[in-house]
Amino acid sequence: MSAAPRLSASTLARYSQDFCPQTRSEDQEGPRIVHFGIGAFHRAHQAWYTDRAAATGGQQWAITGVSMRSAGVANQLNPQNGLYSLSTCSAQGRSIEVVQAVHNVLVATRERDAVIAAIASPHTHILTFTVTEKGYCRTSGGFLDLETAEQGSIYTLLEDGLRRRAQNACPGLTLLSCDNLSDNGRQLERLLLDFVTVRDADLAAWIAKECSFPNSMVDRIVPSTTDTDRALAAETLGLIDEGAVVTEPFSQWVIENRFAGPRPAWDMVGAELVGDVAPYEMAKLRMLNGAHSALAYLGLARGHAFVHEAVADPAIRPVVEMLMRNEAQPSIAATADQDLSHYANALLDRFANPALNHRLIQIAMDGSQKIPQRWLETLSYHQRQGRPCPAILTAVAAWRAHLRGDNMAIWGPVEDPMADQLATLAQQDDAAFAEHMFGEAGLFSSYWTADSASMSQLLQALGRV
Repeated sequence: MSAAPRLSASTLARYSQDFCPQTRSEDQEGPRIVHFGIGAFHRAHQAWYTDRAAATGGQQWAITGVSMRSAGVANQLNPQNGLYSLSTCSAQGRSIEVVQAVHNVLVATRERDAVIAAIASPHTHILTFTVTEKGYCRTSGGFLDLETAEQGSIYTLLEDGLRRRAQNACPGLTLLSCDNLSDNGRQLERLLLDFVTVRDADLAAWIAKECSFPNSMVDRIVPSTTDTDRALAAETLGLIDEGAVVTEPFSQWVIENRFAGPRPAWDMVGAELVGDVAPYEMAKLRMLNGAHSALAYLGLARGHAFVHEAVADPAIRPVVEMLMRNEAQPSIAATADQDLSHYANALLDRFANPALNHRLIQIAMDGSQKIPQRWLETLSYHQRQGRPCPAILTAVAAWRAHLRGDNMAIWGPVEDPMADQLATLAQQDDAAFAEHMFGEAGLFSSYWTADSASMSQLLQALGRV
């Protein structure tokens, strides 16, 4: 029996039209989005929204993806004309569709000039970002780490691409962060301007005047694709898809309505355009992401590999529920249309989805970049109210054990840009660790400085784990 052909524009038309009834235009002169960090999440979220917007009869937008270092996604998608399948999985079954919004993928380390040209193109109107928290090159206090930023970061590409736009009298762009950072658009704006100002004050002034940096909140669980996922996609499509992505049925995208120019009709396919993203962003970061990180460190310590296993553990679920309902939820100034109790219920159901093998070790990566907005801002809020947060402190203690290497024999070395520094601190005694991390001069004291009562509670939690 001959092997199935690989997914591409030509094979899709011959074999699998049922999974993609809309034929996209190959017009390369249409409006464009340049996306930095084209991993599985972007393909299951922003690219999917863009594809759906075109399917409503709206204008088609072509996405040029940029991988900052790895050629993996380029090797997956470029031979497939940017096409890939998206499988939506739940306890009720699996559905599949082919997404057409991505036209090509560039690798910044080997195609730098092409990336700059894409930014500078008059057809480009939007830059989007899912570069993860560490891609913003921040110090532990949230400021720009200039030395790191100068070494092949998004800022070097943005500076050169935007300079060329300004020189060519092209209009400014919308730079839309879709990463899990508090106030993500404003953070991107501040960090980029800090980077550019020291080199080219005139360009920094042009960026500040002509470009916009909307805040946004994105929400969809997207685990890493496995060989089994790829095999199931091939079986359904009748085509081999090296770029297959899997996700859950739920999806949410809230965007501050602050664009510098045209945009896709994302609001016609479920995205919410609002005046203030903060309440939605805060709920997601503190409740969903905060619970995810707690599940990761507590779950790995108890030998669990996946989120659905950890949330089913009777030793872990009460901690996660307390974190969401009693600690994170009261710290959020919800809008009138946000039912945070219902949101917590829905999150627990989503975490328990047995069809998504969402790996805890994937969530545990880069904790130094995630913990400040997921846990420490909630701790700071409750400390001002004189209230303890025992669930988050239990999670902090589990994070410390992970940093110390307690889980390394099973799950491998800790992946974190500050791994060496944090491992040294984690191996100190409880009091020294707590002081060096969260004391008045602690590594993370700009997010949460523990007072005497909170320090005592933290030491108790560290002693229990």
